[in-house]
Amino acid sequence: MRLAILDSGHSFGTKVLFALIRTALRQPVLDVIKLVKYRADFYGDPMGQVTQEAMRGSSAWSIGDRELMAAFVAKTNQCEFCTKAHTAVAQSAYGDGKSVSALLSDLDTGAIEEPLRATLLMLGKLTREHTVNADDMRAVFAAGASRQQIEDALAVCFSFNVIGRLADTFGFSVPGPEAFEAGAKYLLARGYR
Repeated sequence: MRLAILDSGHSFGTKVLFALIRTALRQPVLDVIKLVKYRADFYGDPMGQVTQEAMRGSSAWSIGDRELMAAFVAKTNQCEFCTKAHTAVAQSAYGDGKSVSALLSDLDTGAIEEPLRATLLMLGKLTREHTVNADDMRAVFAAGASRQQIEDALAVCFSFNVIGRLADTFGFSVPGPEAFEAGAKYLLARGYR
């Protein structure tokens, strides 16, 4: 059941912003935008900073790698909105839509470097089981990921476990591919703030 507060709980200024977005992009305002603008001081601005750092801060992982992590965490959580949104961004970042979809369908045989595969497997376990152990971490290190890469991946995992749960709680509507493509262009150009 959709929580209606995202459709009606915004200030006049935010409603004007939404009208401008709809006019400029010729797309509906995505529910994630409505979420971050609703009580922005409580959730939107602080979480935007966390997500911006995780997704666009300095990292050995590429933007495409981190977007793939976000899509993978979302798929593990069965969050359709976030899976489609971050698949679109990863596809644009990598410039190869087929490989992202193939990886999300079959991580074990997809064409991917071992540090990223091992990291994704660890993030999947953490997302499903809410725990990892020393053996899980040793496997990621053995695959060639550094401590900093693991920490960066865990930041992505945190952000998208929170956002995915909110998307499902608020009942985010899932628009068509054009809206996700427009969102991907925006996120690649401007980031998460």
